[in-house]
Order: sequence, then structure tokens, then C-alpha cells
Amino acid sequence: MTRCGFIALIGAPNAGKSTLLNRLTGAKISIVTPKAQTTRARVLGILVRGGAQMIFVDTPGIFPPRRRLDRAMVEAAWNGAGEADLRLLLVDARQGLTPAVREIAGRLAATGGRLALALNKIDLVERRNLLPLAEEAARLAPFDEVFMLSAQTGDGVEALLNYCAARLPEGPFLYPEDEMTDLPDRQLAAEIVREQIFLQTRDEVPYGATVETESYKEQPDGRVRIEAVIYVAREGQKAILIGARGARIKEIGSRARRELERLLETKVDLFLRVAERPGWDEEAARLRAAGLEPPPR
Repeated sequence: MTRCGFIALIGAPNAGKSTLLNRLTGAKISIVTPKAQTTRARVLGILVRGGAQMIFVDTPGIFPPRRRLDRAMVEAAWNGAGEADLRLLLVDARQGLTPAVREIAGRLAATGGRLALALNKIDLVERRNLLPLAEEAARLAPFDEVFMLSAQTGDGVEALLNYCAARLPEGPFLYPEDEMTDLPDRQLAAEIVREQIFLQTRDEVPYGATVETESYKEQPDGRVRIEAVIYVAREGQKAILIGARGARIKEIGSRARRELERLLETKVDLFLRVAERPGWDEEAARLRAAGLEPPPR
């Protein structure tokens, strides 16, 4: 009998959920940057191990929302947790049990369901501090298990995989065995461009921008032609993204193109344009394009 189910990765921003998803699946499924709140919509990473198909759900970090976009992100995280067979609370061991972590743990405990805890980034914490942290964390909710791991190095990930595979419900696989994600290539292209915006710009620009793929066409020679638009909230953000004589947008496009060629395993022609669109983060159409369900105004 096979096993199959959803495992939600839940936590505060920058806990390392996307890095862990990529480590668990062995592929780049979710974009990763040093900045908080990089993930906006839920992303699935699919792994078959023995007779188990594990469907990991990378959710946005949970934080106090201000914009409609923020509320959509936080709702996506809680919806991902509510629909999962297993829920894994990921905690940045360097930051410890912050008020945000305690609040998330309390809400997860109140909703019931199978729950485990993972202290991440243990490679950045002195070993003697880990056991007291784990003991205190274990008291926050009725966790099945407490794992200590490093998504960056892979330390402790094997034990987590064994736990997940053994505790999923019996049932048929929901996806083909060779499928690693449900993310369409159009959405992948937009996410890779957005990753470069996060990596190459500072302050409010990454949070004031969204990317949509306008055209994705496979050419007769095997190349892929992609046209994407970057919407920004203000004129100043547009100027920063374009840069002097277009230098910044060219660099964003160049690095995104190389990453897409690696992921798609073919040549890519990538064309970007930047458009000012005040209030895009309140528009239902923009939120849906980002893979989010718009909450009521």
C-alpha cells in the first residue's frame, strides 16, 4: 500500500522554509533570498520516497499584515496548514522562541492535527544552547517530534524525511512520480525574475514590486521566449529598477535568464518591462496572478 499526503511548512518570515523545501526535494522549487517575506503564495514540492509521495507545501511567513497583499499571504499560510496531513513548525534557532513563534505555535495547537517542530539553522548556533531551546520549544504545543536541522547544509534532514514518509495516510499518489512541483513554467519565470529583484535591489523596492508573465512561447528551435512585466507602486521604484541607462533591469534580466535556462534546460529569450501601477497590491487581479486568493477589502 502506498502513502500520500501534504506536509505544510509553517513559520515566521525568514525561518528557512523555502531553503528547506529545496533541500527536501533536491531541486529549486521555491525562490530564496536573505530578505524576509520572499515567498508570497503557496508552492508545492513533491518527493517520492519508497512507497510514499510527500507533497511539501511552502507557505508564506506569518506576520502582522497591513496591505491586502499581506493579508492574502498570511491567509495562504494558514489555509496551507489547515489542509495539510502533517504540519511542521519551522523555527530559526538563532532567533529563538520569539513572540511571533509562540503565537503561531499556540494557534497551531488550538486547531488540532498532527504537528512537529523543526529548529532550523542549527549550524549557526552553539550546540550547548540547542538542548535547552528544544526543551522549551517542545512545551509550546503537543509536537509529535522535535527535529534539529540545517536546511542549508542538510544536517538532520534525513530524519525529518523518514518521519514524514512514515506518518502520511495510506492512499494512491496524487501526482505523477516524476513531477516535482505544480508550479507552471509561466509562474516559475515570474518568480525567478522576482527573486533577482529581491537580490539586486534594497529597502522597499522588492516589496513594492510584482512580476507577471505576459507571454511564454516555445519556439520551433526549442528556445523559449518569455515576456514579463514588473509592476511597481511608485515612480521612484521604477527608476531604481531600470537604473542608469537601463543597467539595473539588464542585469536583473541577464541573471534571471541564466537561472531559467538552468531550470528549463533550454535557451531562453527573456524580455522585461517596468510599469508604474499604484495600488497593485490591493488589486484582486494582481493577487490572483501571484497565485493568491484575494481577501475581502
